[in-house]
Amino acid sequence: MKRMLFCSWLLALTSALPFGLAAAEVEPGFTSLMDGKTFSGWKKAAENPDTWTIEDGAFVAKGPRCHLFYVGDEKPFKNFHLKVEVMTEPKSNGGIYFHTKYQERDWPRAGFESQVNCTHSDWIKTGSLYGIVNVGTTPAQDRKWWLQEILVEGNKVTVKVDGQIVLQYIEPDGAKPGQPFERKLGEGTFALQGHDPGSTIRYRNIRVKRLD
Repeated sequence: MKRMLFCSWLLALTSALPFGLAAAEVEPGFTSLMDGKTFSGWKKAAENPDTWTIEDGAFVAKGPRCHLFYVGDEKPFKNFHLKVEVMTEPKSNGGIYFHTKYQERDWPRAGFESQVNCTHSDWIKTGSLYGIVNVGTTPAQDRKWWLQEILVEGNKVTVKVDGQIVLQYIEPDGAKPGQPFERKLGEGTFALQGHDPGSTIRYRNIRVKRLD
């Protein structure tokens, strides 16, 4: 009887966890930003909203340009540790934005993009800080889930792919906001990129820990 009660309790606990996370994978201090079933907490850009769907607990971008912004917390993110599981189809391009803000159309003008791209024709590959620190190779592979992590601590940005550090960027004194490639660390929210009709990107198990 005790064993049956324990198993029932364990099943109930596991079913209450964020989609795709087993009990052993729950990380102290992290908050899930998606429920795996709806777009609750997220807002599609006004252009081409049908680009975004949900399949098997993942946000799926496939279609003309459209960005999906996190709007579930009014407090902006400044220093944080973000974790996103990502999978691409061949020749796909996408991205994970941080320190950005909602924008109805076009490429986000605020914040930084952590590139998602294994085999797209763009030579700037997964993990790059697009236009700031560009990396031409990546440990990520198409059609395989990988974990992409972004850590922002003061003027330092660290990007990891499956635990491997892809880059560390120290923002120089005098960096300024404004033009697309003159970006400055500050604060804001997150966004996921739907790039073009030929790209299919899946994002799931999105969670964050504030480091402020």
